[in-house]
Amino acid sequence: MKLVHVILLLLCFYSSVCKFTSTSDTPQEDLLDRKCLTEKYTHLSCNKVFCQPWQKCVDRTCTCKLPYQCPKNGTTVCSTNGKSYPTYCQQKSFECLRPQAKFLNNGTCTAEGQFSVSLKYGKTDSEGIVEVKLVDQDKKVFICKNTWSMTQANVACLDLGFQQGALDTEGSFLTSEDITTNDTECLNVHCRGLETSLAECTFTKAMTNGYQELASVVCYTQNADSPTNGLFQCVNGKYIPEKRACNGINDCGDQSDELCCKGCQGESFLCKSGVCIPQQYKCNGEVDCITKDDEIGCEAAGHLRTQAIAFVPQEKMEILTADMDAERKRIKSFLPKLSCGVKDNTHVRRKRVVGGKSAHLKEFPWQIAIKDDDKITCGGIYIGGCWILTAAHCVRVSKIHRYQIWIALLNWFKPNSELKIQSVNRIIIHENYSGTTYQNDIALIEVKKRPNQRECVLPHSIPACVPWSPYLFQPGDTCIVSGWGREKDNEKVYSLKWGEVKLIGNCSKFYGKRYYEKEMQCAGTKDGSIDACKGDSGGPLVCTDVNNVTYVWGIVSWGENCGKPEFPGVYTRVATYFDWISNHVGRSLISQYNV
Repeated sequence: MKLVHVILLLLCFYSSVCKFTSTSDTPQEDLLDRKCLTEKYTHLSCNKVFCQPWQKCVDRTCTCKLPYQCPKNGTTVCSTNGKSYPTYCQQKSFECLRPQAKFLNNGTCTAEGQFSVSLKYGKTDSEGIVEVKLVDQDKKVFICKNTWSMTQANVACLDLGFQQGALDTEGSFLTSEDITTNDTECLNVHCRGLETSLAECTFTKAMTNGYQELASVVCYTQNADSPTNGLFQCVNGKYIPEKRACNGINDCGDQSDELCCKGCQGESFLCKSGVCIPQQYKCNGEVDCITKDDEIGCEAAGHLRTQAIAFVPQEKMEILTADMDAERKRIKSFLPKLSCGVKDNTHVRRKRVVGGKSAHLKEFPWQIAIKDDDKITCGGIYIGGCWILTAAHCVRVSKIHRYQIWIALLNWFKPNSELKIQSVNRIIIHENYSGTTYQNDIALIEVKKRPNQRECVLPHSIPACVPWSPYLFQPGDTCIVSGWGREKDNEKVYSLKWGEVKLIGNCSKFYGKRYYEKEMQCAGTKDGSIDACKGDSGGPLVCTDVNNVTYVWGIVSWGENCGKPEFPGVYTRVATYFDWISNHVGRSLISQYNV
């Protein structure tokens, strides 16, 4: 190492001259999760992102809601089709179904006023200085450069008909001199990046003195002869420099460059789900990561920000258009909320199912027991309504009359007074369940309603949330397994026990081809001291997110040699079966998000 480098490092160490980020020096190829990239995730992939309020998550894809499915509260807006809609959500829902009918402005439609965006001084039709005409303005106005970025550029190009967005925010134009203006009406614009029209973005007029450089754009056009070395191919077919991937900026326009990241660069924040978001989304009052970690610790750290628009600090601004991003957030507050995964009390951390401690009442309010004739044979997980999740190998349709569902059970040798017993109405076993490989080892039990019961609610029970995305929790996360399974020496257990285990990735190293990664999840401890065992089958492996909401992440399925470190427990990966579950029980019952 050269002496000058040593001196610089010492200066950095003993002063605040240098600022480092955790991933700034990471090679770009190390930031991208290549396996994840094969899934072709985009802004419409609800495995990775939240759907917009006018969309719903169906088969892992954000699809259009019908307008009547939107919340009724909101601000009237006008569409380019000349029709007024009661809410922004309804207009966007209609546009989702018929893309030609874009947002025009807030308020009811009138015969006057149209929004337009155009490019001036470009050498081709796909580039130029950006010029807009606002609905209530008589003349066209340029956009100021100081707030212009790829986020705004992508929206502008999409508005102009370039479906892959922008190539760059800089270009060479017909005039040799820098184009500037001393016109104080040069406009700033703020977009979130997924708008379909620049009219949806918020325009402000900055009252500044002196010359202003103007925003320009080069819209993306496919060139078959262009080299692809060192480029990242977006899912929409667009190529961007690979160094722009995982920087928190939606360069692709479909967000595919930010959804499969192991680290983030620049001013960006890494969600636990492997998504890079802009740093300004951290603690902005809206959950942007599906794992919710972008809004944790904000108030304690003094980071909670308001949604006030802050385009140019220390400049007085006049807002010229409605803030439709704020309206989008407001609409989200009207969406139905599902109550699940939050119990009345919190437990004290203890260890072991195998050789573990007994649970207390209300500690696991989603845990149920399946009694077959005279003994508890399996566990199950209450997910709401009349429905219980369990393992397919635990139940048989032909034996439905023999099963009882025991609720709020702590000790089946000495039943507690809170115990309730219900009979089974229906059993649904996954149609592709294999008793040989334990693939698709999942089943649903519908209990019978009690007499005079309008809605089916199990007494003393709180449903665990059903995860819709396999990225909510990651290998290394601590989760809890519970049940009445046997000890490692095959000794019977009468009381409900639980223990903490860690999620394990790549379990093929333990079980080879018997392990199916998409359908199965391993969990255990390094020393094997905590494990599920015979009799725990069908019971829950639950994980709790940063907001203390509990999800049923796995169903106890199979394993070998209880309590051996080289044989971790294998669980059915519930997130894989979200659509299967919702198709049977109804989406509204389990859709915590993306409804």
